[in-house]
Amino acid sequence: MTDTRTPEDTGIRASWTPMVGLFLAQVLMSFNVSALPVSLGGMVDDFGVPPTDVSTAIVTYGLVVAALVMVGAKIGQRVGWVLVFRIVVVVFAASALTMILAPGVGWVIFAQALAGAAAAIIVPSLVALIAENYRGPQQATAIGALGSARAIAGVTAFLVGGTLATLVGWRPVFGIVLVLALAVLGFSSRLRSSPGNPAVKIDVAAALLIGAGIVSLTLGVNNLNRWGLLHARPDAPFDIVGLSPAPVLVIVGVLFVQSFFLWTRRRTRAGKVPLVSLTVFGSSQERAAIYAMFTVVALEAALNFTVPLYIQIVQGRTPFDTSLAMLPFNLTVFVTATLVVRFYGRFSPRTIGVFSFSLTTVALIWLAFVVTNNWETLPTILGLIVFGVGQGALVTLVFNVLVTASPKELAGDVGSVRGTTQNLASAVGTAVAGALLVGILTTNVAAATAAHPELPDELVAQVDLDRTNFVSNDRLREVLAETDATPAQVDAAVALNESARLDALRLGLLILAGVSAVAIFPASRLPSYRREELPASVATGADDG
Repeated sequence: MTDTRTPEDTGIRASWTPMVGLFLAQVLMSFNVSALPVSLGGMVDDFGVPPTDVSTAIVTYGLVVAALVMVGAKIGQRVGWVLVFRIVVVVFAASALTMILAPGVGWVIFAQALAGAAAAIIVPSLVALIAENYRGPQQATAIGALGSARAIAGVTAFLVGGTLATLVGWRPVFGIVLVLALAVLGFSSRLRSSPGNPAVKIDVAAALLIGAGIVSLTLGVNNLNRWGLLHARPDAPFDIVGLSPAPVLVIVGVLFVQSFFLWTRRRTRAGKVPLVSLTVFGSSQERAAIYAMFTVVALEAALNFTVPLYIQIVQGRTPFDTSLAMLPFNLTVFVTATLVVRFYGRFSPRTIGVFSFSLTTVALIWLAFVVTNNWETLPTILGLIVFGVGQGALVTLVFNVLVTASPKELAGDVGSVRGTTQNLASAVGTAVAGALLVGILTTNVAAATAAHPELPDELVAQVDLDRTNFVSNDRLREVLAETDATPAQVDAAVALNESARLDALRLGLLILAGVSAVAIFPASRLPSYRREELPASVATGADDG
């Protein structure tokens, strides 16, 4: 019989070598996501598509992870974590290779769907394998390392990825993802895990309901601008009695999610094992932690999409410039995520949560008033640093709260909910940022053209305002050169577009600040911190009670 005890079970300190592999697995996922915004400009140029098409790849990754992570947790418990971990790392490597060779944006979206499916199992496996390989203080250190791995991957992706994308091209950036996947596969040989638990059952009906709900919600939100907020636009794949399919998908998604909860309650009353226990949502403290995690991850995703959009597309600058602009933010997130655990003994999660959301709110309001078309000004950098402090503290805080707020036997379900929440928030945050900014820009441009007599209706009619998107001044001049516009009218249109873009950015940041401010209320219901070990049930699905 295989001995699955950790060295600490026999009084020996466990080797950190297996943790290197788990650390790199978290870096792998986070680097992949962070590399997409850095590569935004290169993909737009290579494929000749608008930036919102590229953002669909980011959204696709997040929604696939969110839709499948609950099932992924059950698969890992049933089959065995080490075996399934190795398989999905190979799938992630295949995704990176597809990115490198992608001939069009459709292949990029497919590659990110593949990566998302792999990450849906990697996300819960990290916690499960830590539970099986480490105990006591080593386990606490390992859990904290996951938070810092996510932050350091963001820094590395923007620095190294930005440099490569500028000097060589965006495709070699995903060569790093491929190398990371192969390194993780190598280190996985040192991981220990209990055999799979055949007693773990997968509620297929619940998995289909929650998966369909998440996909419908995210697709609907992501396409509100392209397909139409209410009436169907020309880009809509179909219409429903003239209505856009986007809001219909949002409503259908909500109905699917509600059906998931109803089905799960019914299954629980019948004495059957649900896909995830709804008692995870039972207390106000647990719900507060989930709301806080969703909000902070969505805000981070929105900012990580917005800044590269303006620097690379609007200003027409390089990915390296994007890296420099985002460096203060990413470094601050990394340092704060690493150091905030030292304050857990002095301050409660409630205090840290409220303070951190207050910081992110103030930072976003500050940015809305000081931001210009130059991101390298000191006031802008200061705003990004303050936002990074709040962001870094919250990401680590809510993870620890979710681990400790529920009974031990529900830790596996908590891991599933965490993975679903985090990745759905990332997808929704990116989708909402794109929809919000383009929507505001469209409104601004339409209003401005109506107020500028030097841009006659005949000229405006030659430019399809229903397809308004973020473009550089040079690209706008190219488009206007194909119309009847005079040089004076071209200059007026460019000036109008500059003003409309900046106003869209500022209003968008203010709206994000409002979302951050609202999150202070659930943060005020976070619990007191309790230091506990991860239970074996995370890995095996067994009842510890």
